[in-house]
Amino acid sequence: MRVLFATSEVYPLVKTGGLGDVSNSLPQALQGAGADIRIVMPGYPDVLEAIENSRVVANIKGFMIPDGTRVLQATLPATKLPLWVVDCPELFYREGGLYVDTSKQEWPDNARRFAVFSRVVAELALGRTHTEWLPDVVHCNDWQTGLVPALLSLSNERPASVFTIHNLAYQGNFSRQVFDSLMLPESWWSIEGVEYYNNISFLKAGVVFADQVTTVSPTYAEEILTREFGFGMEGLLQHHAAKLTGVLNGADYSTWNPENDPYVKFHYDIDSLDEKIKNKLDAQRHFGLKLTKGTPLFGIVSRLVQQKGIDLVLQAIQKTLDEKIQWMILGSGDDEFEEALKILARTHPEKICFTQGYNEALAHRIEASADVFVMASRFEPCGLNQIYSLRYGTLPLVRATGGLADTVTDLLTVPAAEGGNGFVFQRASADELTATIREACAGYRRKKQWRMAQQNAMSRDFSWSASAAQYLEIYQRSLIGCSKGQSVTE
Repeated sequence: MRVLFATSEVYPLVKTGGLGDVSNSLPQALQGAGADIRIVMPGYPDVLEAIENSRVVANIKGFMIPDGTRVLQATLPATKLPLWVVDCPELFYREGGLYVDTSKQEWPDNARRFAVFSRVVAELALGRTHTEWLPDVVHCNDWQTGLVPALLSLSNERPASVFTIHNLAYQGNFSRQVFDSLMLPESWWSIEGVEYYNNISFLKAGVVFADQVTTVSPTYAEEILTREFGFGMEGLLQHHAAKLTGVLNGADYSTWNPENDPYVKFHYDIDSLDEKIKNKLDAQRHFGLKLTKGTPLFGIVSRLVQQKGIDLVLQAIQKTLDEKIQWMILGSGDDEFEEALKILARTHPEKICFTQGYNEALAHRIEASADVFVMASRFEPCGLNQIYSLRYGTLPLVRATGGLADTVTDLLTVPAAEGGNGFVFQRASADELTATIREACAGYRRKKQWRMAQQNAMSRDFSWSASAAQYLEIYQRSLIGCSKGQSVTE
């Protein structure tokens, strides 16, 4: 089966979150399962600078596509995955982030940027660029590719389409004026099309027009059908529930494995957990924390936003400042949270260290050094860090939502002797989080049970093989749906 995997970010080229990781590891797993797969992504500066031995495979001349747009073919670094890069300097070659400028403001032309990207993907998928390789299925990811299934639907002879929602909170909603500027079919401006509360929604386009829709964990697939987690789209998703499947994201254990992690100083496995303690002491020494084995070290690698419960974490840290707890925190996000963490690290340097931004090496180091990894999310479609933490014997402390609920077994209800591997709290409450942190500290003092829980955690297998098999089944279902003539004419 030939699969074109369309995404706006891919690790190690560019990454803002879990989508970047998934866009690297899932295609590799699919390739390993026998799929003939290619990735297509925008040509940001970091991408064009990182790829080697690229060649032009198509010069794109299509409706609303800027002159000079071309497609480069290379190989994704450290893989055997063919990579198509949409080189459109006018829209993608600029300083700043993938979706925001240097002032952290969304690019004012984001709708046009990703509408053009979607048009190029559709041209490639429909064979209009004279490339020899044509997909059976186009797998689209998040709102940035939401228009691809819609554009494909305009052709009677088209590949099937699958659309994955990685985070429903990000919908790609723009005004009616923007819709007009994109020169999309007027017939799409309806409740059955892309119109969403008098806006165009790129994400809604993906849900409506794709042959199959997935999201990144079974629990999240259920949650987004409710008002609490549906972000206004619960009715739409209920209407399309027959084609919605939750597939748990996997972990790339070739990258996240304490036995051979190049970012980890002291390697270890399930039978040599004493080496993990050496990483903790090394991190304490490096970051100026008090050197101690007996004090539990809590780690966080996160976007510093309310969704991630960072306000709850800050309250919990304040409530436990007089207790024997240390924190290693890495992340960036809202200015108020960054500033609050800077102040805490400055005033309590032996207990708290905070590194602003994102650093891949430090993220691995925190996983290997911490005793507990905290994810206090109000909602979490899947989450990957709790899966990484399990492999590193770093017990996750999570809220019971989305993929966190699907992967962590609460030691307070299921003892270590019966398979418990972490700590789970229910309500998005600072008091509940604080109480669970204290329970984790108490558990840390029970060394025999703690070691058993670590071994439970490390023995869980969340590799991509099972999830890749599910996706291949979904691709087959999408082909059946496509063959039933669900295409729409302009």
